[in-house]
Amino acid sequence: MVINRTSVHAVLVGAALAICGIASATEPAEVDRVEGPLGRKLDGHMSKRAQAGFSGVLLVAKDGEVVLAKGYGLANREKQIPFTSRTVFDIGSITKQFTGAAIAKLESQGKLNADDKLGKYFKNVPEDKSQVMLFHLLTHSAGLKGDFGGDYQPAKREWIVDQSLHSTLLFAPGQGHRYANSGFSLLAAVIEQVTGGTYETYLREQLWLPAKMEHTGYRLPKWEPEIVAHGYKGNADWGTPLDKNWAADGPYWNLRGNGGVLSTVWDLYRWHLVLLGDQVLSKEAKAKMFSRRVKEGPDSDSWYSYGWVLTDSPRGTKVIQHNGGNGVFYADFIRYVDDGVVIIVASNRSEDAWGGYVRGIEEAVFR
Repeated sequence: MVINRTSVHAVLVGAALAICGIASATEPAEVDRVEGPLGRKLDGHMSKRAQAGFSGVLLVAKDGEVVLAKGYGLANREKQIPFTSRTVFDIGSITKQFTGAAIAKLESQGKLNADDKLGKYFKNVPEDKSQVMLFHLLTHSAGLKGDFGGDYQPAKREWIVDQSLHSTLLFAPGQGHRYANSGFSLLAAVIEQVTGGTYETYLREQLWLPAKMEHTGYRLPKWEPEIVAHGYKGNADWGTPLDKNWAADGPYWNLRGNGGVLSTVWDLYRWHLVLLGDQVLSKEAKAKMFSRRVKEGPDSDSWYSYGWVLTDSPRGTKVIQHNGGNGVFYADFIRYVDDGVVIIVASNRSEDAWGGYVRGIEEAVFR
């Protein structure tokens, strides 16, 4: 479906007005769109991938214009429901940058500091973890073990805190980098301690709704079942995350804060627009999030900070990104901030896990 430039401009204006808290009565519905030569090029590339079995959704914007927002394949095979740009999907570990943004927001509100040590929030912190700061959790440099159980194990907040505090550190805090979902679950626990509410409530009220991201969350958006994508392992229907063993207020604590948030490409694009301005997060908060903090390895050319990976493109331009997956769903959120390009892509097939198709999308955009 081809949308004219006037309609696309109206979408962007409406989104900008929404970010500023101004309702736009003329803002059109978020619909699949293919715009201009680049949009058609990308659509041709993804249509070939769909013929080869890909199912998912892609949004690409360049220089402030959405050139492609379109679904491919089926979000629900049994009911023959196609993927569209409004389909809700599991974003996996892209959740982490929302947790990082919440910590940055709370810091800007004077409610915590990234240099706070765990003992400020949790009792009886063992000596070997007495120097672990929130900063270490935000950058995977605390030395914590990555996980303490499966995503859908009914683990409570107190359990994940106890497991984290009484596990053996892999290295002294600040002396290495090891990707740890558990660290972001601890950050979610800190958010709940500081705010007195649930993790999702704070993010929804302070981040998502101000950005007009009404379809993002764990439980609170109340999606219609038909718009939530099913995941697939081969021919087996894995179902949706909402079909799994969750607590009343969201996933249990092996997943909360580090993964499992559901969203759409349009909502994630709205978040990208928010990150270009200062209405939801201050310049100071964003400077903390987007500084190159901790290398992902001694010889790595990428850095980790507040739930984002920061690196350079082959062109030497700045890239801020994160991906996520659970062996069924896969998603990637890539912001080429110097190039004025954003790519948001997701799949519901385990065969597509870890995004081998992303390279082809990048080549289509930049060649």
